[in-house]
Amino acid sequence: MVLVKVGVIGIGNIGSSHVQLLNNGQIKGAALTAVCSSNESRIEWIKSHTKGDMKIFKDEDTFFNESGIEAVLIATPHYSHPELAKKAFAKGIHVLIEKPAGVFTKDVLEMNDAAKLSGKVFGIMYNQRANPLFQKVRDLIQSGELGEIKRTNWIVTDVYRSQSYYDSSKWRATWKGEGGGVLLNQALHHLDIWQWTTGFMPKSIRATCSIGKYHDIEVEDDVTAFVEYENRATGVFITSTGEAPGTDRYEVVGDRGKLVVENDELTFYRLTQSERNFNATYTDGFGLPEWQKVEIPVESKNANHSMIVQNWIDSIVTGSPLLAPGIDGIKALDISNAMYLSSWLNQTVELPVDSDLYYEKLQEKISTSTFTKKLVTNTTLDVTGTH
Repeated sequence: MVLVKVGVIGIGNIGSSHVQLLNNGQIKGAALTAVCSSNESRIEWIKSHTKGDMKIFKDEDTFFNESGIEAVLIATPHYSHPELAKKAFAKGIHVLIEKPAGVFTKDVLEMNDAAKLSGKVFGIMYNQRANPLFQKVRDLIQSGELGEIKRTNWIVTDVYRSQSYYDSSKWRATWKGEGGGVLLNQALHHLDIWQWTTGFMPKSIRATCSIGKYHDIEVEDDVTAFVEYENRATGVFITSTGEAPGTDRYEVVGDRGKLVVENDELTFYRLTQSERNFNATYTDGFGLPEWQKVEIPVESKNANHSMIVQNWIDSIVTGSPLLAPGIDGIKALDISNAMYLSSWLNQTVELPVDSDLYYEKLQEKISTSTFTKKLVTNTTLDVTGTH
């Protein structure tokens, strides 16, 4: 069996797990043949935690030019994802990027164009798309069982982070280093699942992003956003890294009932008839459509990184469809960029976001920043910032 030669660039927390996944033979049809990191301590880690004949590179250009890899998994800090992906596509290399796709939609659009021109398999690590729980939610919505969507609500406050987390590296929780806070880091998977399960994007967003509300950081750690959809449905998205104990509750209300995801369980409050039909025909004043509470037996599996990697390799080998196409990465990013821009401008923002305006405002945040970290406990971390 011919194995796809895979390389990993960025050997931090997430990159290290991908290295072990591939090096231990857990991905069928793939062989880890090269890694790249500029961090000496991570290179030493690679030498002591991997087996077999593997090439180690410190320079990204040499890595792409001389490694001989056919596919690359990019697990570097946020800003570098689009540029590295474009370099890989130019070399005819398949790409799987960690989330986020990038920090601003302007360069992600360029990356997506490069991916299309290359004809290579391009995936993104949206591992929650492989979670049977959210796959079932998507099926119930898009099959029409829930009826037309009226409202969506997601409270994501179970992503608590202490100050020590933010102090773990210089780049973390800065506009220049990470490009954002809870929206771009902890809640981006939720933003993707939000639009993926419903099957459509918001039309407009009005958001309040509180900067350093609970932590000594220069980016947001608390967000409340109101969205409107083309069909006049509305939604609310709330997230924070400063609440404990937190909540993770996702509700989708439709013409035929309500779906609730909480505590890794899915409940369908199913109406026996359309609410709109009931409203039009019921004549007794006070009343409510009949409904049944249905506990849907589906197991939640959150750690699905291996499934996304395997799906990507299978697509390279057999041409099978991707569960998380890389070009989809712009959708959650578009939502997060719109939330930031809405908060910065103190106004409602239409989607897709004005990519040039967002880039301009982000650069202003970076160039005018006077924030300095009072304490950095570890300046050598080489992590993606995805956790």
